Amino acid sequence: MTGTRVRIDGNTLRLPGGVAVRFVRTLRLPETGTHPLPPGLGEFPVRRVADYGDAVPEQMRARGGVMLPVYLREAMWLSFAGTSEPAALQVGVGKVCAVSGRPWTGRMARGPQNYVVLPRQPWLDGINSGRGTVRQFVAVPLGLGATVEGQVTGEEVWGGVQLQAFPLRPGELARWREQEQQRQRTTRSVKTMGAGFPLPPPGAPAPAAPGGAPFAGAPGGAPFAAAPGGAPAAGGPPAPGARPRTAAAMGLGVGGSMRQEVYEDDRPLGDWAEEPAGRVFVHLVTPPEWRRITGEAAPPSPVDRAAYTRAGLPWYDYYDEGAEDLAPADTLTQVQPVGDWLGDDHDPWQAPSPDQVHPLKDAPGKPVEDGNW
Repeated sequence: MTGTRVRIDGNTLRLPGGVAVRFVRTLRLPETGTHPLPPGLGEFPVRRVADYGDAVPEQMRARGGVMLPVYLREAMWLSFAGTSEPAALQVGVGKVCAVSGRPWTGRMARGPQNYVVLPRQPWLDGINSGRGTVRQFVAVPLGLGATVEGQVTGEEVWGGVQLQAFPLRPGELARWREQEQQRQRTTRSVKTMGAGFPLPPPGAPAPAAPGGAPFAGAPGGAPFAAAPGGAPAAGGPPAPGARPRTAAAMGLGVGGSMRQEVYEDDRPLGDWAEEPAGRVFVHLVTPPEWRRITGEAAPPSPVDRAAYTRAGLPWYDYYDEGAEDLAPADTLTQVQPVGDWLGDDHDPWQAPSPDQVHPLKDAPGKPVEDGNW
């Protein structure tokens, strides 16, 4: 698929059909027990692969898309806030569906469902691993077998994250728009406020750390500071005669379990378009590789989770009583956490107190170039 109209708006990926996706840094959970939703600690910076020419390894250039920097064992979640119209979004981790556990495909499917429905699904923190729970996305290098891809397929070929969006068929979309206009007319004079979101709205200040300084990576597109005393290292083409660089590729394994539902689609499958409106390959690169390619320092690693909890800052619990949770994917329930591959996590863990858990609820820029994947 070529000529995709995926664009970057700040650090938000905008796919055709009004789909918005942000990659959010967060606290890594312990790999035992089930926990509330961890907070957002700012957005990962996202850049187009095509903007950096020969500084990008050949394999990454061939696949096109975008890239972001991630540390070993760093956790992330995907925010879909800002998605403007109904869409079905497929999320792949190393071309394994994060919802169904099946191989990546260009088609939507039921039995099992291989997509999330936006905007009803507000975010996705990990793979669909059990009734009302997901296992947290955690970055690991390829080659160890620790990724979801490696454990499900027996190979580690792709890494990264893959996104593919399907809009409603024209007639269904027209009906939805008419209903939405009617709803807005009847509620125009009513102002409502939500209970809160894991990320503050754009422009809001980042939460303060225990010492009063903001946590690294303020949401809303705020710039990240360079490493202390670190001048950017200019990226550039390899020296004449040099062998082509290979990517320092990263993929996603799983960490701790948290309370989160992956919602069942309540529309007939025939309401959705048969062909995707857009897709994008998201490469995960190490901080040294990011600096070499872009000349930018990667954001500093997030504050430790014990300090966050000691400061009394919020965790979250989201529940939508009008939605049905999908059954767990058999293959994904068998995926082992990264600690089984990389060793025990020795960081201290302090569970949040009950009053720290907050209940929730009841495009400029050049197009991103797609590649072969």
